[in-house]
Amino acid sequence: MRPHDMGTLFDEAAAAGSRTVFRLDRPFDIAPGAGTRWTVPQLAALVGATAARLADAGVRPGDRVAVVKDNHWDYDLLACAAVRLGAVPAQLSARLDTAHLGVLLRRLRPAALVTTSALLARCRDAMAGAPARICVTVDAAAPGATHLAALDASGPAGPVRRHDDEPLVVHHTSGTTGVPKLVVHSTRTLVHELARFEAVPYPGIGIRRDDVLCTASAYGHGRTFCWTAVVVSRAPADVVVLTGDDPDTADPLLRLHPPTLVEALPASYTRLRPLTARLDNPFRRVRLYISTYDAVHPPVLRAYLTASRRAHPVWMQGWGQTETGPLTFRFHTRRSALAPDAATTTRRLGRPVPGRTRLRVVDPDTLRPVPRGRPGLLLVRTAALAQGYLGEQERWDAKHVDGWWATGDVGVHHRDGSVSVLDRAADSLPGMSCLRTEDLLEQRLPQALECVIARGPDGGPLPVVVTADGRLDPDSWKRAAKGLPALPEPTVLTWDEVPRTGTGKVRRAALAARLTDAAAADDTAVCATAAWDPAACGPGRWT
Repeated sequence: MRPHDMGTLFDEAAAAGSRTVFRLDRPFDIAPGAGTRWTVPQLAALVGATAARLADAGVRPGDRVAVVKDNHWDYDLLACAAVRLGAVPAQLSARLDTAHLGVLLRRLRPAALVTTSALLARCRDAMAGAPARICVTVDAAAPGATHLAALDASGPAGPVRRHDDEPLVVHHTSGTTGVPKLVVHSTRTLVHELARFEAVPYPGIGIRRDDVLCTASAYGHGRTFCWTAVVVSRAPADVVVLTGDDPDTADPLLRLHPPTLVEALPASYTRLRPLTARLDNPFRRVRLYISTYDAVHPPVLRAYLTASRRAHPVWMQGWGQTETGPLTFRFHTRRSALAPDAATTTRRLGRPVPGRTRLRVVDPDTLRPVPRGRPGLLLVRTAALAQGYLGEQERWDAKHVDGWWATGDVGVHHRDGSVSVLDRAADSLPGMSCLRTEDLLEQRLPQALECVIARGPDGGPLPVVVTADGRLDPDSWKRAAKGLPALPEPTVLTWDEVPRTGTGKVRRAALAARLTDAAAADDTAVCATAAWDPAACGPGRWT
């Protein structure tokens, strides 16, 4: 089946005879007593019942419904229920900074807020500036809110149809450099342009009927809403849903249902990496790994590709944005991951998707095109571009450059047509690629979970090494930093000491502010490129 209406997605899949079984690592927050095994007809009934409950609470067509709760795939079930009523869901991560959440809610001004009692208590002050007419808690009753389970599930629940170009859903950007933006997508941009393209059964990388999929994601972000449309329409045998990234918690479920296809956040791949070294590891059947959102460093690629016992496992790395969806794809194999120049080649993120995306690189000051092989600001064209930033239309308009979209990424369009992303413009440093330097450091520091080069208030690098115990041998650092651009002694932190977005990305500005006791910068410019000096890089440095 081809995905179209997210409000009836599960009904249509059930009617088509889907036999997919979804296996959860913990029960849904909206159905805590219903277990961890769900069939598609059961999910269709749950979405319908949830829509009826939201209607009983007072949600009406055209309303904006903010969803902010603990991480689980029922974010998307709640969104589908709201879509079924003709409302517009806005999925907000519970990991957002409280002040940032307040800003987004004031921009959104939702008619309804679906949350948890704990989040309501923690964020009540932040939410006070944008009071919702309706407040529903999914876990327990709370003052000023109605418990979802107490609402009537037997009433009418649509579906209400909408035009393909009307707002369908609101997602926020990662917010690595400041307050996230609220991105509005329509059925045409998100479902027709993105989900339908991905749902094609491409040889080697398409979802098969006998596949066992595993996902470990941030379910309040835009990727999983599109992913839901694709997976439900393709109907694989099983889907394993992980809500956390603790290896010991995930291991039993993955061993019971070893996946053939894995899609996870880069941060989740990093956290689950110890499983690849265990006897009879749960990734032995994987034929395809997929990563989006952020850079994946070579040691992680290598660990997972060698963990698979398939003859030719593949890693598909995508580059894109919440506003655009995927823009390029790159495929990695064991051979490329083990190559001596892996730290360089993994920065090449493939070519623009043929017939769907176009790309050009321009000087950030003059906006004139630069030659192939020279670094600059990456601009793209795609029919999947979202409709705008809610509450920030001027900011949205400012990112359009003569019909092109300014990504805010610094990169290179190579002579062979491939693209390298060097840094976010707001994070870039003169004379070096932070991402590439991080890759090299991680290759040389096997004990590191992650290496980060943040930008200090003086414009210099602030290296951070993340280890399991927050310790690092000074001699190891000296050996690792040899031959790299000049770096000061690193700060060594544990994983939980690093400020992160809901997708596990490092909030570099917040990290730098914490290390230097400075105020965190907020990326409110069209593209913060003042810190990036292409002349300092030298001609052809990134070719």
